[in-house]
Amino acid sequence: MNSASWHPLHFGSRRIDGNVLCAPLAGYTDIAYREQALAQGAAMCYTEMVSCEALVRENGKTVSLLARAQGESDYGIQLFTASAEAAAGSMRYIEAYNPVVIDLNCGCPVPKVVKGGAGSALMKEPKQIAAIVAAMKRETSLPVSVKLRTGWDHQNYTFLEAGLRAEEAGACLVTLHGRTRSQGYGGTADWEKIARLKEALSIPVVGNGDIFAPDDAIRMLSETGCDGVMVARGAIGNPFIFAGIRALLEGREVPEPPSPQLRIETALAQLERAIEIKSERTAVKEMKKQLCAYTKGIPGSAGFRNQLVHSESAAEYREFFKDFLASLG
Repeated sequence: MNSASWHPLHFGSRRIDGNVLCAPLAGYTDIAYREQALAQGAAMCYTEMVSCEALVRENGKTVSLLARAQGESDYGIQLFTASAEAAAGSMRYIEAYNPVVIDLNCGCPVPKVVKGGAGSALMKEPKQIAAIVAAMKRETSLPVSVKLRTGWDHQNYTFLEAGLRAEEAGACLVTLHGRTRSQGYGGTADWEKIARLKEALSIPVVGNGDIFAPDDAIRMLSETGCDGVMVARGAIGNPFIFAGIRALLEGREVPEPPSPQLRIETALAQLERAIEIKSERTAVKEMKKQLCAYTKGIPGSAGFRNQLVHSESAAEYREFFKDFLASLG
């Protein structure tokens, strides 16, 4: 099977029809956004990152993150924790949602997550990654995967040990972001390490990092031999990237870049859907950065984004977008 082609991706006994995934992104991959990504061609999306401890406490806001998007037959739920006990305890809350896979986050570099020993802090403790995966597997028959970074820093590359231990503990798939925790989102993702992990494991490996255009996804698949790609920052305000990647993998012509009008119409459609799901106040607040992202690169949009940041209602957003479109002619 040609790695640089559209093909099914297997999660243990489960499978999805394609190998292009929308990454879990806190504050971005809510229901409204996932519906846009799926409509553009993503094979599967993940929820925003969910705290195991908050699930066990039955925190209402956290539980709401588990809801499926409209028409989302396949999705992944991503969890974070440093505790095998909390991970095991959260499984009973996940079971009812029947995701394709439950993913353990071992890559988030955000200080408040790392401070608690979760996210990329786990890259310093590969044995703990295995312990958490094993605890999850004891409590559920659903597939479990892990998302790793290459290590804590350039002196401590632990991705191979972490991947091998996760596989041995029962993980069905590993995603590798080709950066260390100390890099954050700076520098360049090291795709060579994705290739090395693919060679070392017998389970599927998905590559992540520096996919900002459809050609980037093709290059990653070709250069690393990985089984699939996961798009993160490249999809923020740009669900259209999935249409381009899918077209290339299926041997079709890549669609023209979206026009400013299409980008703005899509942004507003996402806002309206978010308002349906959440309160207007919540949707308006949470969508600010996403709406701004949709306009990046459009000539004359810098001042427009300043207006968006200070908007307080959906009516203001609609009026500002209408005026901006008119200014573009």
